[in-house]
Parts: sequence; structure tokens; C-alpha cells
Amino acid sequence: MRIDGLQYANWSEKIFRQLREGRVDAVHVTIAYHETFRETVLNFERWNRWFETHSDLIMKGTTARDIDVARETNRTAIFFGFQNPSPIEDDIGLIEILHALGARFMQLTYNNQSLLATGCYEAEDTGITRMGKQVIKEMNRVGLVVDMSHSADRSTIEAADISERPIAITHANSYKWSPALRNKKDHVIEAVTQNGGMFGFSLYPHHLKDKSSCSLQSFCEMIARAADDFGVTHLGIGSDLCQDQPDSVVEWMRTGRWSKEIDFGEGSAAAPGFPAMPSWFQDNRHFGALETGLRDVGMTAQEVAAIMGGNWYRFFDENFGPQLS
Repeated sequence: MRIDGLQYANWSEKIFRQLREGRVDAVHVTIAYHETFRETVLNFERWNRWFETHSDLIMKGTTARDIDVARETNRTAIFFGFQNPSPIEDDIGLIEILHALGARFMQLTYNNQSLLATGCYEAEDTGITRMGKQVIKEMNRVGLVVDMSHSADRSTIEAADISERPIAITHANSYKWSPALRNKKDHVIEAVTQNGGMFGFSLYPHHLKDKSSCSLQSFCEMIARAADDFGVTHLGIGSDLCQDQPDSVVEWMRTGRWSKEIDFGEGSAAAPGFPAMPSWFQDNRHFGALETGLRDVGMTAQEVAAIMGGNWYRFFDENFGPQLS
């Protein structure tokens, strides 16, 4: 079983076919960065057309059981999430509506301070806000997973402690392996995983040691060390694959509507666009390389299977439905 904890590709029939060639059974797809509620609904509508047009390749996923159906019918189950709480605007009632439409993950921040929490690019981390505490409670109730991938340390730890259900960092890496602002320190990873949460390892070059030149061995050794430190059952892949996206999308991701200035994020004025992917992971057809790399650094077949999809499947199964009383 292969499950990817996050992608934001420029979706097309080509990529849907590559998902099948790579035997990717499910993928969490970003459906909003800075979109309003109405704009997000339009994104759901576009995906509904793709589900109809490409019904032989993809299907909508809302529960772990949908992954079983996808595997039985040689398709990929698509699960939706937001990298920003902007789709709920300032209305907590929209959480249940968006979950009913198919959303299963929502980040409380995207780099900046939000109404809910502090992003990892802010100078001061004030933690989870008053509204954030209420939103987490409502997300727990309906089965919308709290994602803290782009959040600051204190906010992430507080979210893990406040949430009555496990949370996720769907796409990041170890800060001690590669000290990018978006990567997570050990005590942050521990706070998430000790409460049953999931950590997805990212292949986005700005999150990698040596960036686009990162070796497969180095990446897999990082995962093996994390398994030793935090337990293999809490780890998965969250590739953050942004395949075929134009550089204008990078500007939308980083800047949205909040600034008149250019925000280069983890890039720079000299390299403002998407960085080149490492040679061993160009697209969804290369998931097999990760399995080989994990085995080569000494992980067992059972551990590799857990990281490549088994752990995400269990997490989906336990956290996408209403909270049990």
C-alpha cells in the first residue's frame, strides 16, 4: 500500500496516470491555500468534474475504506485538505460544512499568524488563540484533522496538547537533519507523535539536506533515525510534490493577498521559483525508489510497509469520522 500525505500538483490526466504507474493508492491533495469559502467550493466543483472525466483513474476519498475500494478497482483515492484556515473565514460553522464536502485536513496556519495560531515565519509565537481552541474542538468533533505543517513550535505543541484527537504534520522533515524554518525540532515531533499523531516526510527540495542534490540514502537515513527516536508507527511520506506547477503558483502559495511585496519564502530573489526535484524522485512513478532506499538503510519489510502507507491508512481510519462519545 502506498499513501502520500500531501501533494499540490498541477493536476492532469498525465499525473493521474503516473499515480497509477507508481501504484499510489491514495493521496492527500491541497485544495486551498488562501481561498475563501466560495473559492474553495469552486475547487471542489472542479475536482468533481475530474472524478467524472477520469473515473477509471481516480475516485473521491472520505474514509479509509475508500482506499480499499480504490485498490480493488485499480484507482487512486483522492483526499482533500487546506494549507490555511482561510476557507472557514471567521465562521466556525463552516468547518462541518467543509467536512461534509470532503475536507479531511486543515492547517491552522500557513507561515503567517492566523486567527487560530502562529506560523513558522513569525518572529513571536503566541500559541493557539481563543478562536483556535474552539476550532480545534470543532475539528475534533466532525473528524477534520489538525495539520500543523507550517506552524511555529509553541503553536504546534499546544495544538497537540489541546486536541483530543491525534494531529498531523503532513509534510516536513527533521530540523537537526536540515535546519529549514519549515522543518521540525525533535521536541515538536515528539509532542505530536507521543499523542498518536503522524509525521509525513517531505521531498520538497527546500526541506532537504543539500536541497535538490540530496541523496536517497541521506533522506532514508533520516527516516530510520526518526523511527528509532519516535516510533515507526507515527511516520509516513508527505512528499509535498508540486509537479508541473508554473512559478506563478509559488507566488500565490507564499504571498496570497496578504502582501503587496514579493515573498520568496524558502527561496530567494536569485531562485524565486520551484526548485528542481532530486533525481531519484521526479514524480509519482518513483515511489518504489523510496521503498528500496528504506530497505537499503536497514529497515524491515514491515517497517517500510508501515511508512509507505500502512500508518496513514490507520490514521485515516481512526480520525476522519465523527468523534465518538
